[in-house]
Amino acid sequence: MKHINKDNLVFGTRAILETIEAGKEIDKLLIQKGLSNDLIKELIKVAKSYGVPFSTVPIEKLNRVTRKNHQGAIAYISSIQYASLDNVINETYQKGKEPLLLMLDRVTDVRNFGAVARTAECAGVDAIIIPSRGGAAINADAMKTSAGALNYIPICREDNLKKTLDYLKQSGITIFACTEKATESIYSCDFNKPAAIIMGSEEDGISEEYLKLSDHQMFIPMSGNIDSLNVSVSAGIAVFEAVRQRSL
Repeated sequence: MKHINKDNLVFGTRAILETIEAGKEIDKLLIQKGLSNDLIKELIKVAKSYGVPFSTVPIEKLNRVTRKNHQGAIAYISSIQYASLDNVINETYQKGKEPLLLMLDRVTDVRNFGAVARTAECAGVDAIIIPSRGGAAINADAMKTSAGALNYIPICREDNLKKTLDYLKQSGITIFACTEKATESIYSCDFNKPAAIIMGSEEDGISEEYLKLSDHQMFIPMSGNIDSLNVSVSAGIAVFEAVRQRSL
């Protein structure tokens, strides 16, 4: 019997196996640390073959999610189908457009993510790139905050953002990192080219290794007493500046 509730939660080893093999997108999979029975081994094998991100956690964490018989495994079903980054880029070029992509590094707040998606969709961003681990869950709250935008804008989930940045550069895409550490204003950057804009978390910013791979590091000029913006607001300023330049 498949166990599922309104929060897109599936628990029980066989139920999760069926869900994965049915082609459902799994946002994240939690497996009890220390278990090594045949079903758990099969689940790990299937998760790896389907590219499902999973982590091993103490039983206490699983029990906090549900007190029902989870059998050492809980999965969260994503509210969307993920897109292929390669397909997005190729299709955008085939349409005669220069890609405009948004990459999110460690943006974990669900509502912030939903707000970013809403802004990006309104701006005509071609896709949002997120990591397979360490990002916000794409659940009902994200869908609601996005005002339905997540039904339209492609979301590409990538295992390794460093490799993804290398791939983007090889595809002729210029990388712009939005960071308070920068010395170049966002309004001095030229977005009239294939572009990917990286936004980091409000707490930690963009990872140092991604900053090193960027072609431009840019900041948003501010003159108030508070020197930081919500990530969804920063993303909106960045993508709409790119759109403004492209419309001139």
